[in-house]
Amino acid sequence: MGRIPRAYLMNRIVTLLLTIWIAATLIWIIPRLSPVDPADIMLGRMAAGAGAVENADQILEQLKENFGLNDPLVVQYVKYITNVITFDFGLSTASFPTPVASLVAKALPWTIGLMLLSITITFFIGNILGALMVWEKSPKLVKVAIPAAMVFTSIPPILSGLLLMWIFAAKLRWFPLTGSYGLTVEPGWSWSFVQSVIHHGFLPALAIVIVTFGFWALGMRGLMITVQGEDYVTLAKAKGLRPRYILYKYMIRNAILPQITAFALKIGLLVAGQVLVERIFAYNGMGKLLYDAILDQDFPVIQGVSYVIILMTALAVFLVDLLYPFIDPRIQHEGG
Repeated sequence: MGRIPRAYLMNRIVTLLLTIWIAATLIWIIPRLSPVDPADIMLGRMAAGAGAVENADQILEQLKENFGLNDPLVVQYVKYITNVITFDFGLSTASFPTPVASLVAKALPWTIGLMLLSITITFFIGNILGALMVWEKSPKLVKVAIPAAMVFTSIPPILSGLLLMWIFAAKLRWFPLTGSYGLTVEPGWSWSFVQSVIHHGFLPALAIVIVTFGFWALGMRGLMITVQGEDYVTLAKAKGLRPRYILYKYMIRNAILPQITAFALKIGLLVAGQVLVERIFAYNGMGKLLYDAILDQDFPVIQGVSYVIILMTALAVFLVDLLYPFIDPRIQHEGG
């Protein structure tokens, strides 16, 4: 593993597994605190569709048996943890008998694509703007325009999405109102499909970007102010190095590390923020899936989506922690 000591690596792996286990346990406990019974929900849907259900008591007992609700809680928990390891989250109650794993598998690529696009754009734009707010060579217009643009960060993502939808989709008709790709386009690895995905995903990504870049800009601004007064920056200026070289090599590189940590932690929060954005744009990601599952009280889907989000965040933090010494050679892991 290069500069990563084995003892430290094992410690981080144990911490990662412990975090995932605690999160999975909480996901299992919280729905069971609700008085709502998944079997009752399914029976209610059957009654709503048919008007009446014969032998309702027997059907209810059979549904509870199918969902394992008649087992003792300890048995339910052991089965749940065993199944979660293999990403088996059971069957959806709203789309019975569709497995939750298949629903998550269909939605996950869309969410990852939208998330990586939006968070990458906001990370680079936000950090660059934050650095320019502090850099003494920045034009005055830039220093005035950037804080003014950060007004958008106070807008909730759902409102920014509605505003963008009204301007660019309803009025200008530059982008489609809803959907992940065109109905006339055949999904596959073709240029026409890729174009359609980018065209449909632009507004949802932009809705997230304009309300989150301020987080990075403000964070970077504070870090740059701290770095600006360091001795090595003063020495670089005394040597007569170019201001842009000092900005990148001595200031941004030394201020960016805490932002990289925040990048990993932001993944879970960003997915949560995408929920309503994906819903209003009818974007087929996990945000929309989670929103619909909450409305339908589909607990297996809620558990599956929540677990995947937590897993993604925990893995991102784990990888960033291991990569720190490669990003900044001054940092050494314990025992290194």
